[in-house]
Amino acid sequence: MSVRLGIDRLVEKPQPELDGARVGAVVHPASVLSNLRHTADALWSQSRFRLISLFGPQHGARGEKQDNMIESEFYSDPDTGLPVHSLYSQTRRPTPEMLRDLDVLLYDLQDVGTRVYTFIYTMAYCMQECARMGVRMVVLDRPNPINGIQVEGNLLDPRLSSFVGLYPIPMRHGMTVGELALLFNSEFGIGCDLSVIRMDGWKRSHWHDQTGLPWVMPSPNMPTLDTATVYPGMVLVEGTLLSEGRGTTRPFELTGAPYIRPRRLADRMNEYALPGVFFRPAYFQPTFQKWADVMCGGIQVHVTDRNRFEPYLVGITVISMIKSLCPESFQWRQPPYEYESEKMPLEILCGSRRIREMIEQAADPEAIRRSWQEDVARFMEQRRPYLLYD
Repeated sequence: MSVRLGIDRLVEKPQPELDGARVGAVVHPASVLSNLRHTADALWSQSRFRLISLFGPQHGARGEKQDNMIESEFYSDPDTGLPVHSLYSQTRRPTPEMLRDLDVLLYDLQDVGTRVYTFIYTMAYCMQECARMGVRMVVLDRPNPINGIQVEGNLLDPRLSSFVGLYPIPMRHGMTVGELALLFNSEFGIGCDLSVIRMDGWKRSHWHDQTGLPWVMPSPNMPTLDTATVYPGMVLVEGTLLSEGRGTTRPFELTGAPYIRPRRLADRMNEYALPGVFFRPAYFQPTFQKWADVMCGGIQVHVTDRNRFEPYLVGITVISMIKSLCPESFQWRQPPYEYESEKMPLEILCGSRRIREMIEQAADPEAIRRSWQEDVARFMEQRRPYLLYD
């Protein structure tokens, strides 16, 4: 039986408190009901409340921006004619003008379970501004596609707070967007008038392909569940001048650069015998972004047991190994990055300066893994009151 999403439940049985309300909705391409109808279209046809505006996060409300870090414009939605407010432009948060005519703001974005994915901070910024403006916020819950059990990584250092890491949570948090909203609201003092419309049938052990729901790309470089599985670690490659596979059909699974000898790198990585993963030597030629139209040598990350796989540890270890093997060619990416002009991209992605130091020192994977165990244990206790599902 398929999981019933928050939006499914809202459309099937609208909440009485929405009767007559003027509603806005934060949506993107993966904002679909379980039958693949887009949330904006389903809300537009409701008679018990009035949808009057849409809000688009990074990549846009309908997914019109292919590359990352490209701002969206303000425009009229071609299907409904509604105004679309960009939350990835000169402002990442709704302004008073955007919220002035709303009674309720609905949020229906598909997250991928990773601290650096910007959609959860679009949610947090919306909650903050709704609290200021007296607008109610309703989060329509969706699955964490990489399950709600596994948690990995250090807590973010608040000094490295950014749009790719706003609050001290681990890299892989194991929560749904609804659960995160409850945690953010209470633990970090947002104080929003918040409610969450839960899913039916979702279990914490579920991966997305066990939910019976279709996979729709939540962003252009998140084409498959395989991508989401490796993303909590391989996204760190964005903090370097290595290619993270953007411009290929396997983003974040492939990584490399022209100066890398693939077999040597793969052999050294496989010697670590990291759980649930095998590294295949690979050549690839990105069509855009870093090293566009240049043949790169590198590896592809093949997950052999996703329940044992530790993506954050793998991403750190891959970067550390490439830096160790190619010290004269490897380079860190420099600011600006995701609206940060001073902080190092790798450090805001990791949420820690210590992780970069461990990479520089070529630390053993076991030492890296041990470094965040206390953080994970602390977070598991902190998140407990906000978990909505068994």
